[in-house]
Amino acid sequence: MQKERTPLLRKPSVQTLLASLVCILLGLLIGYIALLIINPAGAGQAIIAIVKNFWTYSKPATQIKNLGMTLVKTAPLLMCSLSVLFAYKVGLFNIGAAGQYVAGAGACIYCAIGLGWGWLPCMIASILAGALVGSISGILKAYRNVNEVISCIMLNWITLYLVNTLLANVKEPTSNYTYVISRHLVMVDGTATTVANPGAIMPSLGLENLFNNNKYVGLALPLAVLLAIAVWVLLNKTRLGYELRATGLNKNAAKYCGMQDRKNIVLTMAIAGGLAGIGAAMLYLTGLQQWSVTQSSVPSMGFNGIAAAFLGGLNPIGTIFSSLFIQHITDGGSFLDMRVYSAEISDFISSLIIYLCGFVLFFKTTLNKSLDRREEKAIRMAKGGKAS
Repeated sequence: MQKERTPLLRKPSVQTLLASLVCILLGLLIGYIALLIINPAGAGQAIIAIVKNFWTYSKPATQIKNLGMTLVKTAPLLMCSLSVLFAYKVGLFNIGAAGQYVAGAGACIYCAIGLGWGWLPCMIASILAGALVGSISGILKAYRNVNEVISCIMLNWITLYLVNTLLANVKEPTSNYTYVISRHLVMVDGTATTVANPGAIMPSLGLENLFNNNKYVGLALPLAVLLAIAVWVLLNKTRLGYELRATGLNKNAAKYCGMQDRKNIVLTMAIAGGLAGIGAAMLYLTGLQQWSVTQSSVPSMGFNGIAAAFLGGLNPIGTIFSSLFIQHITDGGSFLDMRVYSAEISDFISSLIIYLCGFVLFFKTTLNKSLDRREEKAIRMAKGGKAS
């Protein structure tokens, strides 16, 4: 007997894709309306500039080089989105990805500059630091039933100021930024600045040649994609993944079946923290950014990971594309006319998309109800035709 095929619009993956596209279009539309309110004359060009990003440049070589910059920033965002996704699949909301990302940044930068380690030990240190911060929330949740949202938010700020204190030991004498990690001589205002431990830079694997000698493109991008695939395999194709998801669905039922519910909760938050931690290493071990030891706000990368996770339909493969889109829109804000608009308008549009992602389930429910009504109508008409 031939198995009945599921209609295309009934497939969860198709519904998720449609819901994400609706969120994106509505976010861009509301963002355009905001631009119209600020300055109607340039609103059209502004929204186009945000969407085009590096395509704004006329020379293909410049476009390719700036595409590389967007991809470099996409890798850590993808890891933060995987961190949020992984915990959510196990019934936990890891709003602490930002703090775990900060812990990873502090560990890899200090190990690179303060201890002179190579890129691989620095990356391992960032994973362990993120996992440690994540496991604290996991332990509090598993053994004292402390809501992970509360503990994660508090740890975000505790971690930020601890990292600022730690990295104050490896900052430049004349600024609030840590030393530059680079394989090349760095010029600032025509003079050479201090370069710390070029061996801590992640390998390029020759990928910089594909992006017009963009020296920041390297191992991080393919590694992030491989880790996204690994998370999908772990959650969907392994016994551990099944136990973790079962614990998230019903902790008591999982415990009754012999699963170690407390251990699974702690392990989940540790893995989620490690993913966010390695995301920081993927950015700072390229030499693209320095850390300011006076910053008083948690980097937005961890919070943007929430948007990417939900926009990708909470699917590890979907988050690859949603992370690229979120970063693309975020970088597009730099092409606005700063005399009229603020670059943060791109963050505003991203925030709108995050908010609208909360309606994905509503969209799916509405679509299914509409399909049910259409099928019922078709059945009634078919019965009526037979009766006649």
